[in-house]
Amino acid sequence: GYNIPPGNLYAEGEGRLEIYATGLRNPWRFSFDPFNGDLYIGDVGQNLWEEIDRLAVGQGGSRNFGWNYYEGAHPYAGTPAKGVEYIPPLWEYDHSQGCSVTGGVVYDGQALPAWKGVYLFADYCSGLVWGLLNTPDGVEHALFHQTGAAVSSFGEDGEGEVYLLDLYGKIYRLEPAR
Repeated sequence: GYNIPPGNLYAEGEGRLEIYATGLRNPWRFSFDPFNGDLYIGDVGQNLWEEIDRLAVGQGGSRNFGWNYYEGAHPYAGTPAKGVEYIPPLWEYDHSQGCSVTGGVVYDGQALPAWKGVYLFADYCSGLVWGLLNTPDGVEHALFHQTGAAVSSFGEDGEGEVYLLDLYGKIYRLEPAR
């Protein structure tokens, strides 16, 4: 009950056809944009950089995000292979802002209309929650909230409202400021 993505780099028998993406170090949560089907991935870095990756619909499967030649958009180790196209991160941040990205979700609820269509993600260590929005002029970003939580995952209810899951057992619902 599934199809191999068109344009899969392994279609010629060099690897398993089911492989959808390579070059990820430690993908910690991924989700699909309910508006356009793009895939968002929170990829935990090694030493200095955390990244959000995006595989847009139509890019096809088996794309390479560059690990371990790159950590975020920065050289990490070795020399990149010739002829391989690497997808740079959509967004990255250094360890002055946190230490471990937690991938999130694209907001589709009603309680926060200004955030509709925004990809929300967090950092496990700092508890910061950010939003990214793709625009024709590039990526806009904003700090959404400083939670103080050890955000380990995101969830959504049937209405599209977003919940943060804290590693220590608490669940937070994102709501408008009061």
